[in-house]
Amino acid sequence: MEFKIRYTDKEISTWGGMELMNRLLSVTGIKEKLNNMDSLPEQGSNRGYKPLQLIFSFWLSIWCGGNRYMHLEVLREDKVLQRIFGWRRMAGYKAYQRYFNKFTQAINQRVFDELYGWFFECLQFDRYTLDFDSTIMARYGQQQGAKKGYNPKKPGRNSHHPLLAFVADCRMIANFWLRPGNTTSSSNFEAFLLDTLSKIKGKIVGLIRMDSGYFDKAILDLLEVKKLNYIVAVRMYYPVQRAIVMHNTWLCLDNGIEIAELDYQAENWDRPRRIVVVRQKIADRPKATGKQLSLFEEDTIIGQYRFSAYVTNMDLPARVIWDSYRGRADSENRIKELKEDFGADSFATDDFFALEATLNFVMLGYNLMSLFRQAVLKTNPQPQLKTLRYKLFATAAYITKDGNQRILNLAVSMKNRLWWNGLFSNCKNLIFPCNFST
Repeated sequence: MEFKIRYTDKEISTWGGMELMNRLLSVTGIKEKLNNMDSLPEQGSNRGYKPLQLIFSFWLSIWCGGNRYMHLEVLREDKVLQRIFGWRRMAGYKAYQRYFNKFTQAINQRVFDELYGWFFECLQFDRYTLDFDSTIMARYGQQQGAKKGYNPKKPGRNSHHPLLAFVADCRMIANFWLRPGNTTSSSNFEAFLLDTLSKIKGKIVGLIRMDSGYFDKAILDLLEVKKLNYIVAVRMYYPVQRAIVMHNTWLCLDNGIEIAELDYQAENWDRPRRIVVVRQKIADRPKATGKQLSLFEEDTIIGQYRFSAYVTNMDLPARVIWDSYRGRADSENRIKELKEDFGADSFATDDFFALEATLNFVMLGYNLMSLFRQAVLKTNPQPQLKTLRYKLFATAAYITKDGNQRILNLAVSMKNRLWWNGLFSNCKNLIFPCNFST
């Protein structure tokens, strides 16, 4: 049966569910914070969009699926969203580019020191676990800082190699630095660590976890000078492999899993450090993590196992050390979501510090969405943004008036309305600062 086509002038939005984020942003006080920041670049023209609107509409666009500057046009004609957020009109993508091009290295430092610091000051948690990681963002143009470096998925391709710090306890990003693609994982780590600690000032770091890219004497010395507890994955250098093979005492944890610990001193270390080693039998656990020891790959006994090792300054039992480190894998999930759902590796500008500013606002948008999932949605496991986008935020809506009262009419089935009412109630009752004590 063929339908007759008619058109309507009624203003209807695909993204009515974003009213939830509007209410969350109002509760947090981030609007007032941004309006009162002297460090944000000002617009040169009276006709320019205010920084607050550009930042908020940027977040709104990436939450709704925009992952390139051109995609920021996706909400430009959505009159309902404009009225929800109190805007007369929305910017085109070039307005965002022009604004972020005003950011310099000094401005980035001031703006994001203040924003990250304010945000984490509002989250009441302590003795947190801090995970450090890096990732590769492939580039296809002539962007500043895009260099050839380690790139296992696209060898030879120019890239950026940013550093990230995650607060594991509340699944949020504590710091982000953009770096050229020809840097190593540990490059500039000392400055990055100090910058991260300053952003989460007033809170105690209970544990720092890092992968083998940070297995470096200077980093270990720095952590010990700062009296920070750490667990760092060990690179399987040949001397490490020999030390593992020479060790004979192993404790069985489960079928095909054994654990041991030893004191190991590299040639450039001034003293031994404690190393926890886990070996898993490939025949019993074919998907086991770790690596085979390349120096002994022909050995019929040693070749049956995959090994992983961790250096630590903590006195906890070896099993606890291993279990504690395994939680670091969640940072890989955060990076994956940042790339797939928030467009972290898709935004690109010619100017290096404009791109760093863009991506730092992406990180803050991620933190706000993480706050929404934990404080408003309250589900476990927490859904990714792409699930929320089409299950919750992509809800048709239109606005009507009853006297002076504006009404947002959401296209929600009767059986789901109680759940929606619960979400709006959670937004209304949210107390900020939030308590994330563990």
